[in-house]
Amino acid sequence: MSRGGRNTKVHVVSDSESTLVEIHLSPGNEHDAAHGRVSMAALGSFMGARLLMDRAYEGDPTRLLAESFGLTPVVPPKRNRTDPWEYDRQAYKGRNIVERVFNRMKHYRKAATRYDRLDATFLANLQLILIAIQLKTPSKNKLV
Repeated sequence: MSRGGRNTKVHVVSDSESTLVEIHLSPGNEHDAAHGRVSMAALGSFMGARLLMDRAYEGDPTRLLAESFGLTPVVPPKRNRTDPWEYDRQAYKGRNIVERVFNRMKHYRKAATRYDRLDATFLANLQLILIAIQLKTPSKNKLV
């Protein structure tokens, strides 16, 4: 990508409201599922961990890749699926953690407006914003 712009998508893997594990950008005209698989490959295997995903990532290749890494995919099937599966509805409610990360990033004008021309500049600004968010967040495990 040579241009950030308003249709650039941000893909995030987070383990808490203020801690990001992986972040990358994609063009707005590409499907999310392929980039979800890129994020999973970057993470590697975490045996037994639950992977909460949006419906955009519910395709069979994405779920099979998650299972091959030892992750338990928690994603609702699309409504038009002929063979839907059961998923942990209570665990899926925790997916809003990632939405809260996006909400915190959008409090900063650089992330909300996306005026950066280069994707590298936009990603660098997002990383600086995430550092600022991390520094503002009070630590739950304070060292004495």
